[in-house]
Amino acid sequence: MTDTVSPLDRRIHAHHPERRTADAALIPQLEGEWTALSPTPAWADDLLSLRASPDETAAQVSEALPGERMELLEVLPGGWSWVRTTHDSYLGYARSSGLSTTPPTLSVPVTVLRGHVYAAPRIQAQVLGRLGYGAVLSVQQPEPEQHGAYRWWRVRYGGTDGYVRTSVTEPQQTPGADLLHKFLGVPYLWGGRSAWGIDCSGLMQLASGYPLPRDADQQQAYLSPVDTPQAGDLVFFPGHVGYMLDERRVLHANATHMAVSIETLGEGEYGRQLADSVSGYGRMTPELWAAQLEQA
Repeated sequence: MTDTVSPLDRRIHAHHPERRTADAALIPQLEGEWTALSPTPAWADDLLSLRASPDETAAQVSEALPGERMELLEVLPGGWSWVRTTHDSYLGYARSSGLSTTPPTLSVPVTVLRGHVYAAPRIQAQVLGRLGYGAVLSVQQPEPEQHGAYRWWRVRYGGTDGYVRTSVTEPQQTPGADLLHKFLGVPYLWGGRSAWGIDCSGLMQLASGYPLPRDADQQQAYLSPVDTPQAGDLVFFPGHVGYMLDERRVLHANATHMAVSIETLGEGEYGRQLADSVSGYGRMTPELWAAQLEQA
């Protein structure tokens, strides 16, 4: 995903010229009369679609994973809210019914690629929702419950109680090439950020292990440019990004295969097209890591 970056990028700077509303922190930079908005904490109740406008038919620009922290900027008519994800400051419109304003008491991360929330602590029970790697479960007790042969977390999901097997939260591999390989074959989805459907920059943000902004052009601007790629670098194309497994092989979510796949730059028709359109390579340097730690 990509867009044109401006001094006040409307993807990350909360100002709406038509409604004349803006984050209070931006008001000093804006001319004319604006209504100041004071962001309040919110959390995604389930896998929450963020759209370009408050309309179900509008393009999906991103997703908030279950349990991800957000900021509620403005409640709009028709059951919509203008929101911002806190991990990357990305803006979008979400259904208000998918938001919770109650902070979790206890939480545990989802470590598997995909999973489900059940209405009762048994695998035959009704499925309440879907989970994916990176989601955060709001658990209702400090320890799992034993039901039959399995241990279950009792969780809050979609405004109701549900149950999740503890296997969904057990330690797995760390982000990087090994985790990215597990996403092979995951369907491509514009704006997607989960193993149920993902786009190129969402995959890099979720599984590369780097604290990246949301879109491909933002990621290219963030990383340090390099001329010769190595394993772990990101490779950029117009409106697209992938992960270099070595000097030539790239793992990426793409609309050509409508899935996450691996190509070799310069090999085969698609590989040659990719090689011809490379716009640069980016690397996560120790200096960038240090700067990120200082901001945390």
